[in-house]
Amino acid sequence: MSEQRGFSRFGKPIRVEGGLKARSTRGEIAQTWWSRRFIEVLESFGMGGRLQRGKNYARSGQVLNLTLSTSVVVGLVQGSRPEPYRARIGVKALSAEQWDQVERALAGQALYAAKLLAGEMPEDVEQIFAGLGLELFPTTMRELTMDCSCPDWEIPCKHLAATCYLLAETFDADPFQILAWRGRSRDELLDRLRELRGTASGPAPADPEDAAPLSEHLDTFWTAPEPPAPPAVPDATAPDALLDELDPLPVAVDGEPVVELLRPAYRAMTRRPL
Repeated sequence: MSEQRGFSRFGKPIRVEGGLKARSTRGEIAQTWWSRRFIEVLESFGMGGRLQRGKNYARSGQVLNLTLSTSVVVGLVQGSRPEPYRARIGVKALSAEQWDQVERALAGQALYAAKLLAGEMPEDVEQIFAGLGLELFPTTMRELTMDCSCPDWEIPCKHLAATCYLLAETFDADPFQILAWRGRSRDELLDRLRELRGTASGPAPADPEDAAPLSEHLDTFWTAPEPPAPPAVPDATAPDALLDELDPLPVAVDGEPVVELLRPAYRAMTRRPL
């Protein structure tokens, strides 16, 4: 990367070649809802004028380098002095316990888990964080730490603003960078979601490799399956069972109870002819 050396006249930035340029050449820089959300939060802090100058820096390629790690984004921005300025934006990362809560909540919602596993950011993912008393995006200046090595004492300066715009485009390209900034990398999050979703689902289906090969079943492959066994038929009720349900009759013939004399007649009425 080549650049002019020495101070520029009238405080204009030294032009550079090979810097990082915003893809957008006019209008809004942020394209997706999540990167727009980030810029909207910044603009709500009353940074309009400086953000505009930072937007011009971002589009002209004045940002030489941008790195993102847990809690911290650092941009090297070429200003009017030979040495690039170091713009730093910090945000508090979520703790391991907080991420565990978020991951369990995301895994418990099939739609959220499916979109994240497909590389998409669910539009209402902020509600998951809010439901746990957490925030995905900073909502006040107190939640952001900004500093720049330039002599401008106001925060944010145009170098920080340029870094913010290129950071928004980074979020456009990869929404998982937002989560990484908060302390959870893409691979860590997706591995955890797969683990939790696998635990929540039923037992894993049988491994096809465990099944016997087709060559061992050629003799029965074209055979119709055995029909299911017919339902069990309860034993038929004895034809003279009704007599046992009656109260004993006070009648006897030649000393034998009349019920016993009637029993052969009941049995004969239900007997099938041979």
